[in-house]
Amino acid sequence: MTALSTIALGNTNRRRWIALVVVCLAMLMNALDSSIVNVALPSIQRSLHFSQANLTWVVDAYLISFGSFLLLAGRLGDLFGRKRVFLAGVGVFTLSSLVCSLATSQLMLIAARFMQGLGGAVSTSVIVAIIVTEFPGAAERAKAMSAYMFVAVGGGSIGLLVGGILTQAVNWHWIFVINVPIGALTILLGSILIKENPGIGISEGLDIAGSLMMTGSLVLGIYTIVKASSYGWVSGHTFVTGALALSLMGVFAIYESRLAKPILPVHILKIRSLTTSSIVRGLSFSSMFSVFFFGALYLEKVLGYAPLRTGLAFLPMTLIMAFMSLGLTSRLLMRYGPIRLLVPGTLAVIVGLLLLTRTGVHSNYLFAVLPSFVLLGAGMSISAVPLLTIAMADVPKADAGIASGIVNVSMWLASSAALAVFGTLAASTTSSRIRAGVTPSQALVDGFHLTFFAGVICATSGLLVTLMFLRTPSKEVASGEVTFDEVDDGEYDVFVHEI
Repeated sequence: MTALSTIALGNTNRRRWIALVVVCLAMLMNALDSSIVNVALPSIQRSLHFSQANLTWVVDAYLISFGSFLLLAGRLGDLFGRKRVFLAGVGVFTLSSLVCSLATSQLMLIAARFMQGLGGAVSTSVIVAIIVTEFPGAAERAKAMSAYMFVAVGGGSIGLLVGGILTQAVNWHWIFVINVPIGALTILLGSILIKENPGIGISEGLDIAGSLMMTGSLVLGIYTIVKASSYGWVSGHTFVTGALALSLMGVFAIYESRLAKPILPVHILKIRSLTTSSIVRGLSFSSMFSVFFFGALYLEKVLGYAPLRTGLAFLPMTLIMAFMSLGLTSRLLMRYGPIRLLVPGTLAVIVGLLLLTRTGVHSNYLFAVLPSFVLLGAGMSISAVPLLTIAMADVPKADAGIASGIVNVSMWLASSAALAVFGTLAASTTSSRIRAGVTPSQALVDGFHLTFFAGVICATSGLLVTLMFLRTPSKEVASGEVTFDEVDDGEYDVFVHEI
């Protein structure tokens, strides 16, 4: 019997924590790919002779497929078993990454990126459900969620650093090669260590027509959002595709309401803690996307940072998240409860974004940018875990997969739409400022400032929704009911240091 098999069969508590590392490895690959490609786009364009218009599809193909299949994949996890769906998703993602690394034509790379997004959606959609199943206790779940959120949020900034290193040291092909050994290891360890839920079976909701309508509407909707910055928000193309997406979603809603066993059970949408926290989550991540995308552009295009230096500039934010994820956030959550933690966390994000609106053409990183990144890292670490905890607290275990999909779709749709809107605002502001006689660098800064302030509006809106509508779920263990004295913290800490 192998050592891994002994862990899997013997020490259940240790197996769960190692299984958490396994699912976080998959999440890390997905998070890395959301940003790592951006650094390598110029190299990819030169190598495969992309036009500027076609180059966007290297990113868009991944975004469209990833966002479109999250809900369907989450439900498939409930029906067929989340471990099985998770491993299948990692397999597709890993194989697609290998094809991306070997791409010799534009079509080959774009098609592989679409399949990569599909694999990422399938694996990501069930990760939260797996964590909820593996860690039923509130204290342990808080720790597990904290580690997961560090990977989900911090992976974007890690991607900038890794992408810069690989692109400058080797070539762009290696930003995809790096996924292959990680994916293979994830499949090996996951097959042994992750506990399978039996699944409720096909008879409980394999609604093929509903699945096609739901996925089709999401494909059209996300395509509309992603391409809006290219075609224009008031263009005929955007209007037609957006109208088709909304119409198909309306038909889907009517169709589902008449089925006894729909692909998207109506009772899931009636869980207030899930729907309200998903709205807040969407607004929160929209604000952070303005930092990851336009913050990187500010460092590179205004301050003149190279890709590697840009990645290093985001490193303090990642380190703050890592520090807080190793127990501090979960301890605060159990002591003060999710709502009391969510409010100061969101306020820290708002202040961090406001500081970015004060940056200039010749700002010093240490005094103008670093304080903002520290606040943003701390704020997201403190607020993201309570949101995820609230979202899943009242969800029945049989529906954890579809609920996990809803949580991820809310973030993906909101942040994709926000990024498209922010990009349009930044471009129009920069153009108008240049026409007014402002220097190009200052015009860029003015455009970026507007996006950061738009992020402030998103975060503030999330805070208002939290204060007005969000409540601690009925099933969630409130602070004071369970303390960390009831959990074996020593074993967890030993495990973390061993890893």
